Amino acid sequence: MAEELAFKDEAATEYDRAFAHVTAHFMPFLLRAAHLAPGMRVLDIATGTGLSAEAALAAVGPTGHVTAADVSPAMAEKARERLSKAPNVSVSVEDGQALSFLDENFDAVLCNLGLMFFSDPMQGLSEFRRVLRPGGRAAVSVNTVVERSYNHQINVIIARYAPSLAEAVTRTFAFGEASRLQLLFSEAGFVDIGTHTVKHTFVLPSFDAYYGPFERGGASTGQALAALPEEIRRAVREEVRRDLADSGGPVEAEAEYRIASARR
Repeated sequence: MAEELAFKDEAATEYDRAFAHVTAHFMPFLLRAAHLAPGMRVLDIATGTGLSAEAALAAVGPTGHVTAADVSPAMAEKARERLSKAPNVSVSVEDGQALSFLDENFDAVLCNLGLMFFSDPMQGLSEFRRVLRPGGRAAVSVNTVVERSYNHQINVIIARYAPSLAEAVTRTFAFGEASRLQLLFSEAGFVDIGTHTVKHTFVLPSFDAYYGPFERGGASTGQALAALPEEIRRAVREEVRRDLADSGGPVEAEAEYRIASARR
């Protein structure tokens, strides 16, 4: 059985340092695609440390409600800490492909950079649709191509040294073609399907500011790195450094995501 890109305790601890700025930039596009408005009941799947749920909470306001869910207990615990002061939030450990919620329970379902980790994305989308009320919307964001994926090019390099991860890494770019994502939504029973891409170049003060959180075990990338022998970790680091043309000053990391949304 192929290895997975996993999210354990260290992944959760360093996740915010690795991704908070990325999430902050891209979440508004996802919220708009979901047509979020005050008073809505929202499910945020693959919430990670709750950054995306926090953004959703601001959009639905005090009269709305956000349920933040993640398959990783460590991530869900971090989300619970982040969101603990909000009275209109609940956090649970959930498999996005087998949700515990009742049918027609939410006005919107969000999944920020999570669907490509599902072993069966079609089943996940079918579950999103099941828990949506009629007319409710699901909105997801996914990677497009490795060259514009913020951190997954590191995973591609890792997979050359750890071939057992190659399948999981390939899957993170499964939606490089918008047509594949549209077809999945359609097969899951959604209508009014739309996709668009958003792109941004992040400038970080140094290579270490970019790479450090992953090197310390942050996110799935960091977990994959942590499993490698030190000699290979050094080789991966140098290859990434070359890819980013590090000269000791600021480095640029490009990110492009596809946003897809559809109506139940």
